[in-house]
Amino acid sequence: MAVSYKKLWKLLIDMDMTKTMLRKEAGITTAALAKLGKNENVNTEVLVKICNTLKCDISDIMELTNERTEQ
Repeated sequence: MAVSYKKLWKLLIDMDMTKTMLRKEAGITTAALAKLGKNENVNTEVLVKICNTLKCDISDIMELTNERTEQ
């Protein structure tokens, strides 16, 4: 199983919000944002901060896929 944050990027587009705006408003690091961009695992605290900022549920920003990431 792999994590996909495509839902997050689509939600940002719908909200007319940039990744930089999200990073600043949610108070997450550039490293965490970079991990999200690469569909890598991040701390649940990061996901909670994003959900609180966007006023959404965790299932609105991420999903599990059957694709395996290459390591």
